[in-house]
Amino acid sequence: MLPPTPPGGGPGAPAPPAVPPNLDHLLLGTADLEEGVAWVAERLGVEAAFGGRHANLGTANHLLSLGGDIYLEILGPDPEAAPRDEPLPFGIGGLAEPRLVTWAARGTDLAALVARASGRGVPLGPVRPGSRLRPDGTELSWEITAFAAVLHDGLVPFFIDWGTTPHPARATPPGGRLISFRAEHPDAAAVRSTLESLDLVLEVDEGPEPALVARIRTLDGGEVTLR
Repeated sequence: MLPPTPPGGGPGAPAPPAVPPNLDHLLLGTADLEEGVAWVAERLGVEAAFGGRHANLGTANHLLSLGGDIYLEILGPDPEAAPRDEPLPFGIGGLAEPRLVTWAARGTDLAALVARASGRGVPLGPVRPGSRLRPDGTELSWEITAFAAVLHDGLVPFFIDWGTTPHPARATPPGGRLISFRAEHPDAAAVRSTLESLDLVLEVDEGPEPALVARIRTLDGGEVTLR
């Protein structure tokens, strides 16, 4: 179900929380998985653990927990996958450097969520099953809304429902703690409007180009900003 709409919204309304309450994970895209892992390790001081492969997407990932049930996913082309004609999700194959490309919000009963969003004029696309194999051979499975329907340059998330699968953050090495998460966009008002239609709470500021901005307290007590 969609979470309840937060109170207010006009002048004097409460500021959005530093971290959206239904944030599931941040997705950092990279054109080269090994380079992306090294890029994150240089900034956070810890190397992300290999998560697994998405056979149907041609991608693989590495993960770091960011506290609670939130994690950072480093997503890149699977170096062991056969060449594909289809483009990789979120345009990661063409990225000049690693960057945050979108985020995932937790949801339940995604079919009902998609129907409600459609009634509010926000197309989330079809709900699809997803899965990946962990290094130990365990299969993780979930339901997800369509990547292709991610709106406003990735600032509006896709939704994920883990069902009975244990949340990956609980079996992922710590990379720090997420302190705040916000977005920037030239048309911030339009992004806010779409997020509000989905009952999502995220600080969105005016900026010269679309960006997601995550501030993380590292394990040694420092602070790092990923974009």
